[in-house]
Amino acid sequence: MAGGNNVARMSPRQRMINLMYIVLTAMLALNVSSDVLNGFSQVHDSISRTNKNIAERNAAQFRYLESMYQESPEKAGVWYEKGTALRDRSQKLFNSIEELKKTIAVATDGEGADYHDLKNLDDLEASSVIMLNPTTQRGKKLREAVDAYKAFVVELIPDSTKRKAVAEMLSTQIVKKAGGPQSWEQKMFENMPSVAAVTMLTKLQNDIHQAESEALANLIMNVDMDDVHMNEFGAYVIPNSRTIVRGSKYSAQIVLAAVDTTQRPVVYVNGSRLTNPNGIFEFVPGAPGTHQYSGYIELPLSDGSMQKHPFTSSYTVIEPMATISPTMMNVLYAGIDNPISISVPGVPMNAVQASISGGTLTRNGDHWVARVTQVGTEATISVSAELDGRTQSVGAMTFRVRKLPDPTAFIPIGDTHYKGSPKRISKAALMGASGLGAALDDGVLDIVYTVVSFSTVFTDQMGNFIPEVSNGASFSERQREQFKRLKPGKSFFISNIKAKGPDGITRDISPMEVALN
Repeated sequence: MAGGNNVARMSPRQRMINLMYIVLTAMLALNVSSDVLNGFSQVHDSISRTNKNIAERNAAQFRYLESMYQESPEKAGVWYEKGTALRDRSQKLFNSIEELKKTIAVATDGEGADYHDLKNLDDLEASSVIMLNPTTQRGKKLREAVDAYKAFVVELIPDSTKRKAVAEMLSTQIVKKAGGPQSWEQKMFENMPSVAAVTMLTKLQNDIHQAESEALANLIMNVDMDDVHMNEFGAYVIPNSRTIVRGSKYSAQIVLAAVDTTQRPVVYVNGSRLTNPNGIFEFVPGAPGTHQYSGYIELPLSDGSMQKHPFTSSYTVIEPMATISPTMMNVLYAGIDNPISISVPGVPMNAVQASISGGTLTRNGDHWVARVTQVGTEATISVSAELDGRTQSVGAMTFRVRKLPDPTAFIPIGDTHYKGSPKRISKAALMGASGLGAALDDGVLDIVYTVVSFSTVFTDQMGNFIPEVSNGASFSERQREQFKRLKPGKSFFISNIKAKGPDGITRDISPMEVALN
């Protein structure tokens, strides 16, 4: 509360109530479903298992490249050196991300924390503190490291289509917003639950492994094909991403480690032949969860026979999640503009739509303004987003509609508000004031009310009460005459105060006692 209120004068019970109010405000400011948080844990476990599988596959590829170098150092030497540099840089970046996950886990649960088993899943501060600290700049350094790795790895991939897929997979492009540009690290970690931040970092490790695999496959291709036996080739699936929001598109490229451009292989997925000549396998996933698929690639040999190379892969579908953050708890006040923040992770603001029951909801840049009228009812904000050309519901949140609280009366004195006893003011300050004001400034709402009328009550030397009526919000001449007669140390009351709020309701507010020095 602004003005002369003193925390030291509050009772222990009032301090406890104030503290509970602040805690409740913080808890309700971002209402994230526990089911969604548990879903992130499941997704993280699935991606971790995938990371392990890809790491083993990459190790096998590197061992194969190493064996080729041992057999023919002259022909495979330059490609082996590039493969060694690729493996070292990939492992270094992977390990640095691993340390960031451990650091976030410690910030979330304390020393000895395990990011595989976080306790405080909904912690919204740990990832921001660790990754967006302006002193350590861990998020910025990670983005720069990913950009440097991307620039390095795409140079090892000559095929333009594959190079583009890897570049998009490792993209840290800044998202432009109406309120100013948003960096990649802000999008990844600002107000992000710890379990979601760890999951996103694990997914980034997955993308690094995928890029390393594609680059290793191309290094193997560059070795003289006369020295390579076809039965050592493998089939690989290169998805743009293994984690998909339900309703968006899954896209993956299925290729051999070495491809003869004069003989295009035939690809079969789950028993059906792939009709795309470039080996791109895409579809719209259905139910959330981790799903497996398999197939094989047929390659014609010089003797006319067909050689099969089997493959298996998986993808994970997660439910879309809308973030609806009320600026003032989960309460909407009737008759005023209520600012609302609405966003859907991974979806641009221009693809997000929202509506409200029992009121109006208008967009103001990247923010929204809700107006409701029926006190005592509930209003539900429903959010939808356009995903791959289709509009889909992504979330909803219910708010309680309340009447604006009553304001507090005050006498404006310069830049301060005098709100009455036990504080005292000078007679000169009182005489310099024009009248009475009223406002609600409790730290959550900051709303000015219009004083309609009020009365002052003085006592004469005989103890008789002398009431005087104001001139609207201003002191009347008769009231000012009474002010002149006041002696130091005396006091009077201001009562019958009527104030009108922006909701159009005129209400009676609490009286105040004015005490002179």
